[in-house]
Amino acid sequence: MRFKIELTTISKNRRLPLNYQYELSAATYHILASANDEFAEWLHGNGFRMENGKQFKLFTFSRLKPEKFRILRQSNQLELLSDKTEWQISFLPEHSTQKFVEGLFQKRVFEVGNKQSVVKFQVDRIELLPSPEFTDTMTFETLSPVSVSRRLEDGRDAYPLNGEDFSSSPWVRERLMQNLLDKYEAFHGTPYEGERFFDMMTLTEPKSALVTIKADTPQETKVRGFMCRLALHCPAELMRIAYESGLGEGNSQGFGCLEKVY
Repeated sequence: MRFKIELTTISKNRRLPLNYQYELSAATYHILASANDEFAEWLHGNGFRMENGKQFKLFTFSRLKPEKFRILRQSNQLELLSDKTEWQISFLPEHSTQKFVEGLFQKRVFEVGNKQSVVKFQVDRIELLPSPEFTDTMTFETLSPVSVSRRLEDGRDAYPLNGEDFSSSPWVRERLMQNLLDKYEAFHGTPYEGERFFDMMTLTEPKSALVTIKADTPQETKVRGFMCRLALHCPAELMRIAYESGLGEGNSQGFGCLEKVY
């Protein structure tokens, strides 16, 4: 279930940190946590749980899409040059989601930024977007970076080294496929029993995006993702999960949001 949210900047400051993804994630969680206790606890605290203990919060969101902006390299900031900004947020669960989300975001005022730079937005409009028809082969544009990793023998997480590694490494496809299977099981409460196949073809050169999570804290980490146009080939049931809840890892932190290319 995908929503397009139209925002208006209502603060004098119009500069965001260039690396604002974690701050946008924090603002999203703050909005969700202001909901009724039962729903907030379900989404924020538990999500869907598999028997092996893995947890998934089955939603994702796009980067902000201002009408006009410029990048200030010297100060490492994004300056909004227009009042209007578009944002998308997508949820896999459908039960009660539409009324909940529309009520939660309607006329909401929230802030995104860090100690040096904060922008205040107001939600002007929220629109439920129609779901595409899910087939075994679909083409997408990434609205936020797709992140995928593997665990090394020393316990560290390793990401694709570059766009070519992301495009061509067999382990990337294996991890993306397993991630979809895990989400399916978490959502449906039973393992996926259908035909298993998965392939990904990048149609434009993947651009690396290194996102800092919890910057300037002892918990600071860096997560690498890739932005590109890509084609996916997998069962339609898993294609829906990739679209509605995000492709790859870290979806509830704003990774892996896809838009169908028509």
